[in-house]
Amino acid sequence: MGQRSKLSKALVKNANNPTLAWNLFKRILSSSSHYECLHSVPVVARILIGAKMLPQLDNLHQLILPIQSLEASRSSLLALVRVLAKAGHVDKAVSQFKSLRTKFPGERPSASLYNMLLELSIRQNRSDFASWLYKDMIFAGIRPQTYTLNLLISGLCEAGRLEDARKLFDKMSEKGCHRNEFSFGILVRGYCRAGLASEALEILNEMRGFSIVPNRVIYNTLISTFCKEGRTDEAERLVDRMREDGLTPDIVTFNSRISALCNAGKILEASRIFRDMQIDEDLGLPRPNPITYNIMLDGFYKGGMLHEAKTLVDSMKRNGFFTKLESYNIWLSGLVRNNKLLEAQLVVKEMVHNGMEPNVYSYNIVMDGLCKNGMLSDARMLMDLMTSSGVSPDTVTYSTLLHGYCNKGKVFEANAVLSEMIRSSCLPNTYTCNILLHSLWRKGKISEAEKLLEKINKRGYVLDTVTCNIVIDGLCKSGKLDKAVEIMSGMWIHGSAALGGLGNSFITLVDNGNNNGKKATPCLITYSTIINGLCKSGKLDEAKNMFIEMVRKRLYPDSVLYDTFVHSYCKQGKVSSAFRVLKDMEKRGCSKSLQTYNSLILGLGSKNQIFETYGLMDEMRERGITPNVCTYNNMIGCLCEGGRLNDATCLLDEMVQKGISPNISSFKILIKAFCKAYDFEAAKEVFAIAINICGHKEVLYCIMLSELLVQGEVSEAKEIFDAVLDRCFSLGKFQYKELIDGLCKDGNLEDAHDILDKMINRGYNFDPALFMPLIDGLGKRGNKHVADELAEKMMEMASLERVENKLHRKERARQRLEHSQHGESDWQTILNRDDGSGIALKALKRVQRGWGQGSISSLQPQNNDFCYY
Repeated sequence: MGQRSKLSKALVKNANNPTLAWNLFKRILSSSSHYECLHSVPVVARILIGAKMLPQLDNLHQLILPIQSLEASRSSLLALVRVLAKAGHVDKAVSQFKSLRTKFPGERPSASLYNMLLELSIRQNRSDFASWLYKDMIFAGIRPQTYTLNLLISGLCEAGRLEDARKLFDKMSEKGCHRNEFSFGILVRGYCRAGLASEALEILNEMRGFSIVPNRVIYNTLISTFCKEGRTDEAERLVDRMREDGLTPDIVTFNSRISALCNAGKILEASRIFRDMQIDEDLGLPRPNPITYNIMLDGFYKGGMLHEAKTLVDSMKRNGFFTKLESYNIWLSGLVRNNKLLEAQLVVKEMVHNGMEPNVYSYNIVMDGLCKNGMLSDARMLMDLMTSSGVSPDTVTYSTLLHGYCNKGKVFEANAVLSEMIRSSCLPNTYTCNILLHSLWRKGKISEAEKLLEKINKRGYVLDTVTCNIVIDGLCKSGKLDKAVEIMSGMWIHGSAALGGLGNSFITLVDNGNNNGKKATPCLITYSTIINGLCKSGKLDEAKNMFIEMVRKRLYPDSVLYDTFVHSYCKQGKVSSAFRVLKDMEKRGCSKSLQTYNSLILGLGSKNQIFETYGLMDEMRERGITPNVCTYNNMIGCLCEGGRLNDATCLLDEMVQKGISPNISSFKILIKAFCKAYDFEAAKEVFAIAINICGHKEVLYCIMLSELLVQGEVSEAKEIFDAVLDRCFSLGKFQYKELIDGLCKDGNLEDAHDILDKMINRGYNFDPALFMPLIDGLGKRGNKHVADELAEKMMEMASLERVENKLHRKERARQRLEHSQHGESDWQTILNRDDGSGIALKALKRVQRGWGQGSISSLQPQNNDFCYY
């Protein structure tokens, strides 16, 4: 005994020098006539495993096999198998166990050893080993234990073989094993992971028939699954049932409930439970743990409750719950989700400063937000901080930055990122390829994108359904619908190889055999893309046929696809067809969306069915769908077309009262309608309101000038154009030629001359032919001297070929300065004021008595660029 102890101590003492320990063991084993040293096999085996000396482990096995004492050899081999199994070396453990069974076929290993090896094999997804071990166990005449069958049921569930797992579960009594709470729990977990919560609940109900009370783990598994599926009512019933069985819901139960409520958007309800857990000790509720805090923090950010999220972060820091990277990543993700990008960057710096090193996921969260918002310089600086902190960018990092540059059309920078990515041995993946393809089709820069593709083509990536969808979308947008349909049809047979039909560089991308047996088949997005393209081209019958084909392929439409048809039919004035689509939409369980209502309002409005459009808006509110600016613009347009201008202005006021900012299109509709009705004062005041709400946008001035000219209000148009010149706008889209012609025809030659002088003095370049109407008019009046001067000026400009309509920057700056130092006309007083609120309110009252009581005063000029709907 003393000798065994001395050897084991010597081996442990030399564990830091595994080679020396191994040589010491071999020397004693070879020189000893007795086998006390075999008791040190587990010690030396653990030393070899720790040093990753795997060949020596095989050598150890070979040293033990020829020992004459069979009992000593067998015991040593069993000990070696156990050590290997505990260390997770499943291949070596099972291999040496098989060798042991071959050498000692008559000696039966213990059930516990079989269970150990079975558990290891199942944990490492080696179903082949698990199957062999169970068969060998039966062959050896060892009766399986309940634990053994529980392991096998667990393995079958992990492999997705639920039917086989259920069959084995049902046969447990035949094999002499009694089902226990763990048997039921394993099966319940298997069904829940497969998304079969209802079937798992049936198993729970069966437990009462076996007089087995479910444990807390089983209940929590079911409650968590129901919560994840959004079936909160059923989850709450399970919580009540849990209490009936004498089990108190624990922190896992409450975390599941809070997570489900947050995912369902019921943040306030989740917050109440969270608050009760913190303060209501009389109810015996569990105290929140770090996971609870993280779930609630994520929920606040998803609900846009930034103040509550900030308060919770401060509370977590005070209570010592903000110590793990996971909490910081949730914080970062929440800030980015709510466009608080500056704060997110500061958090990253705070993390580095506090010693909480961000990981690659942390940086990727912020990188994604910066790139999506076009802040590419900041994204580049963040990557530099990332590398300087010792964190290597991964494929996601590079692909995110690449996506940002491609979206901005910066091909040179994208090319540089791709080259850097490959130099860093960070291979592009399918997502990277899809980014490049999307850039190719979206920007039309085919040659540049193909050069980028060539660099990764040789790397052998997989083209998937997303890749094909990007190409199909590009074809549809470029009007090549027939080719898009051809590729989609080919996908059902050839997968992504259907792209080879494009006949360009893509043909080399689809024949490389790298799809790993997976065929890229059309999905709902594929069909939706083509149907959208067909509808936009007015080919509604073909789109309908494609829809029928899609359903036949067991791809079922969603609300977005139905909205495509509804919008197309309404746009063509086929409102009855749109309502037939709506009927089918509701029958399939697809709810009306904001887009649905907007399309229907547009369609009904085109038929002058005003009463019905108001009914739709009422229905929207009843269903909790808030009208947006597009909804109101459609309604305002309908009312204006029907000559109901007072009602239209009332709707504009309603928009403002509800906090929906009108856009340029809103004002364009009203300005055009008032001008058409010859109510120029009203148009003038609406224009003033538009300036105060939207800011001084060129497009607003352009709209007003155009409408005044159409209705022959040349003098008013001249006042607008004077303001345009004073604001140094680019004149590309302004109808100044028509204005000059109109002034000359009306005999206002002085005004026409004044405009031309201003354009020249402010550094504008324009077509010299613009002088001709004024020269002709002056000639007819007998002002030959002035006409000759203008003719010389025209010839001088023509000789210099000054035909560009641009203003020099220095001149613009000087004119802006002069403009701010001089008085302004009545029009300019309206156009250039900045406080806006009082005058805007008076203007509204002049347009419609009683309209907009106090509703505009809170609005300030905005810096947003509004675009047409």
